[in-house]
Amino acid sequence: MFGGRSDLKFNDEFLKDYPKSKTDRLSQIQVKHPEVKELGPSEEYELKSSTFESLPYVFEDKKINNSSDYYRILGLYNGKRVWRWVEKKYMTPRYPQRNNLEKWKIFIPKANGSGSFGETLSAPAIGGPSDSATPTFISIGAFDTEIEATNAAKYIKTKLLRSLLSVFKITQDNPPSKWSYIPIQDFSNKSDIDWSKSIPEIDEQLYRKYDLDKKEINFIETHVKPMT
Repeated sequence: MFGGRSDLKFNDEFLKDYPKSKTDRLSQIQVKHPEVKELGPSEEYELKSSTFESLPYVFEDKKINNSSDYYRILGLYNGKRVWRWVEKKYMTPRYPQRNNLEKWKIFIPKANGSGSFGETLSAPAIGGPSDSATPTFISIGAFDTEIEATNAAKYIKTKLLRSLLSVFKITQDNPPSKWSYIPIQDFSNKSDIDWSKSIPEIDEQLYRKYDLDKKEINFIETHVKPMT
């Protein structure tokens, strides 16, 4: 799992080509906090949850023909989930040795729901190579194939996973540490789980795999809402 801060950050070439970005970032902050007179240390490099709104001119809102020169970024704009494109030359991986930028992955919100037991999660979004996200989201996986990411997204929707997630997730916050009790699965076609099945049928396979008894299964089935 990856998250907490964006896997990408702006670089000096970006600041050279967009010098007014510092002022625009500060102006947005001052709307709610007029007492703030300057950005924090290195804040001008950060890809933040608010960046789509503070620096809209930096991003394209439609897919680019030569998209290999761009990162596709998932974030929020006016409270809605959107994709935006930004030139790769303006971005640098925050953790060059540990990221999933050129792999398949799943994005889910870093904050979700209320922390009630077995609650539904916001729909996972599949990301491919050169896809990333603002800190609004965390990403799961560094898969070589799209089918593995698709299967992992199904796993996130299962009742068993969300029951185990609820052990630690008792608030809206949904960082990687809350997922400590989630068993890792093989999401390839060699898996002991048939991921082509429906979510309820996948849950049945997981119940058998982990030897849940009828009482445990009934508790999960009656207390956890389904996701489709």
